Amino acid sequence: MATHITDACINCGACEPECPNEAISQGDDTYVIDPERCTECVGFHEKEACQAVCPVECCVPDPAHDETEAMLIARALVLHPDDADLKTKAADGSFPSRFKA
Repeated sequence: MATHITDACINCGACEPECPNEAISQGDDTYVIDPERCTECVGFHEKEACQAVCPVECCVPDPAHDETEAMLIARALVLHPDDADLKTKAADGSFPSRFKA
């Protein structure tokens, strides 16, 4: 599932710089996550970085975007075509992922 930010967001901005995919931006009332860019940090971290830094725990799984680890690592590879380390880890299955935690 892509992660989304609930309306409990206090607009602190802690999440935005943590996203490896630049999927988080300031919305009208709260920060928002673009589900087309969100990989749940698969390929980069063992858990979602936005969730780890959110002081009000409003970064949660989005049930409207149910995705597998394979879909998320494929998206990460498309978003980061020049990341040789990510390509190597994806090829041998050693990439970080919340699915493996």
